[in-house]
Amino acid sequence: MAKDAHKTSKTSFTAVVVVNKKIGSRFYKLVLHLFKQAADAFANTQPGQFAEIDLSSAALPPADQIPNELSDRVKREIILRRPFSFSSVDAREDKTVLEIIYCIVGPASLRLTTVIPEQKLNIIGPLGNGFNIPDNKTTALLVAGGMGTPPLQHLAKILSEKHPEIYTVAFAGAKSKSDLPFEGRTDEVSEEIGYPIQAFAKYGIESQVATNDGSAGYNGPVTGCLNDWLKANEKDPSEIIIYACGPEAMLADVAKLAAEKNIDCQISMERRMACGIGVCQSCAVECKVPDSNETVYKLCCEDGPVFNAKEVVFLTEKNSHKL
Repeated sequence: MAKDAHKTSKTSFTAVVVVNKKIGSRFYKLVLHLFKQAADAFANTQPGQFAEIDLSSAALPPADQIPNELSDRVKREIILRRPFSFSSVDAREDKTVLEIIYCIVGPASLRLTTVIPEQKLNIIGPLGNGFNIPDNKTTALLVAGGMGTPPLQHLAKILSEKHPEIYTVAFAGAKSKSDLPFEGRTDEVSEEIGYPIQAFAKYGIESQVATNDGSAGYNGPVTGCLNDWLKANEKDPSEIIIYACGPEAMLADVAKLAAEKNIDCQISMERRMACGIGVCQSCAVECKVPDSNETVYKLCCEDGPVFNAKEVVFLTEKNSHKL
């Protein structure tokens, strides 16, 4: 699945809200239906691509439903669109169904919680470049940190449907069990048989959970869980590929581990993408120039958000050089 196999659309479309429900303390699942040209535009969306949603007219929730940390910011006017990746894209005969898992992090995502079924949202997309699946891989390891899970859920769907020959394992990490952004709970029985996360189990994909406080699964960072799996499963590194999405510090650790073990790795970066179409230049990612000590800046919204892990200069790397 080459990066240029899907063209990015910068046209705005109308999406109809079908579901917008709370699935955790701060997490929601939004399901949108697209019809006609909009359905065609999103039908072949790559895992990792995203849409920019206009939330300027979305209402605020009642005062008692506004988190204390957002009470001073909620009245800000929402001018810019907000980017959201997809946890699933399902192209049907008469429509395309988009599923988005989101977290309340600011005034815009808080307003998104108030949209109701049959309400219409204006979206631009699909945007950016997503994950690609090389022909020579037999094992795919999906590594998610916090809210990095949605595009990897979408990737899991594609792998199960179009590449069943690839053995896939998902790793999901968070600070604690309550910070795992999944619908449904993990339980000890499903964990013992290797399928604790229903979002991946429904595709027949094994999974492992890691929490920093040990409240679920592996006690420690998800990269430690990944490293233990690699040690326990002796496979040809050239046949493995790692896909990761999450906080940049986690991505830097995943990239370092992949480089040490000579495993190909693709990462989905997060930046503030004010426009999503390369106009505002606000989402720059510093990247290495091959066979050189020089670097260049690429745009997360157009060149990414998925990058080869080897090319990214992580903030942790830059900070270490200042010491």
